[in-house]
Amino acid sequence: MADQVHIDHAPWFTEARFGMFVHWGLYSLAARHEWVMFREEIPVDTYRRYFEHFDPDLYDPKEWAAAAKNAGMKYVVLTTKHHDGFCLWDSALTDYKATNTPYGKDLLTPYVEALREAGLKVGFYHSVIDWHHPDFAIDGNHADRNNPDADAINEGRDGARYRDYLHGQVRELLSNYGQIDYLFFDFSYPNEGGTASAGTRFPGKGRADWGSEELMAMIRELQPGIVVNDRLDIPGDFVTPEQYQPAGAMVSGDKLVPWEACQTLNGSWGYDRDNLDYKAPDLLVRMLIDGVSKGGNLLLNVGPTARGEIDARAKDSLADMGEWMRVHARSIYGAEASAYTPPSDVRYTRRGNRLYAHLFAWPFQFLHLPGLAGKVRYAQLLNDASEVAMMVLAEGQEAGHMTPAGQEAGTLTLKLPVQRPTVMVPVVELFLNDESELA
Repeated sequence: MADQVHIDHAPWFTEARFGMFVHWGLYSLAARHEWVMFREEIPVDTYRRYFEHFDPDLYDPKEWAAAAKNAGMKYVVLTTKHHDGFCLWDSALTDYKATNTPYGKDLLTPYVEALREAGLKVGFYHSVIDWHHPDFAIDGNHADRNNPDADAINEGRDGARYRDYLHGQVRELLSNYGQIDYLFFDFSYPNEGGTASAGTRFPGKGRADWGSEELMAMIRELQPGIVVNDRLDIPGDFVTPEQYQPAGAMVSGDKLVPWEACQTLNGSWGYDRDNLDYKAPDLLVRMLIDGVSKGGNLLLNVGPTARGEIDARAKDSLADMGEWMRVHARSIYGAEASAYTPPSDVRYTRRGNRLYAHLFAWPFQFLHLPGLAGKVRYAQLLNDASEVAMMVLAEGQEAGHMTPAGQEAGTLTLKLPVQRPTVMVPVVELFLNDESELA
């Protein structure tokens, strides 16, 4: 396996490994998915009822930051504007913004301040799609896609004006809040029909529509240290598999690239009151481990309520992950993939001269690790630093009624306790003889 790919101007990204995504906006009042305007084909004038009632009186970004930090997350990414076009900050380019709602205040300033105070990296999400803007052409990914007058409406829409609006808002975000560490764009669909509604008669939208090259050049000028994702239809700093776990390292062109899986707690990004399909905390931990074992990050989403709180179910999941991270973080932060092939139900991560075996299933007594015989000087359970016995079984040893069979040459065998540690995913920390053993 090739060495881990890092981002030269932002080495923190592959060190952090774990971040929080926050989808929050007017759709939180509807409480039935962040694409509710699209799914239910709600007209702009009807959707405005959420704008007129948006008053998140319990919004406290310090609580968000504390929840993220206690979960073991190192950065947070908030939706500044989602596809519905509503802006969380006091943009000079639109009236469709938080300062004109009953809440009446900029929501980004306290968010940025809370993250910095907590020592977390600051991230913004920004949609290049906008179902509210009068110059964003109706297409297959538009809430008004089935309007019989769509073609006539589009004749009066000017893509260049919308492009200027998009660039102007990004300039505001990257000029008015100090150092911004991370920018997640969402999303391009250059092929006819787009992503969400393939087979429609509308053309897609991509780099030419967004002015992506010019936009990226502006971003690099304003925030040289920022990391930018890959959804402008041009290469970014990292790639973004969504709602699936990659089978291995991610490749762009012919080279390995940094990657980050963005995942939800329950299949919805925005607050979805009646969605009970929450992933179990141990599954979330395994997803984090699985990603790091393949050289990737996990960006795990929460969708706060319309009053501005992370709901209790999400809080509980984050707290459970945080308890696991409290004692196992060194197998995650700054860890990378290993070239050694683990046995079934085990994931390896590596850091320095230590190799970490994450046990997705607990075996009875013996764990056989191919290729590691003679390369490990000490082994312990990470949760309590209790020693794990090591042995090398003779290759030709016959199995008896109390004797395990021999293993393939080069196999290290660990003898584990019968009782599984009371943690979601047990980890064995293997101290290698030297870093050269980390193939």
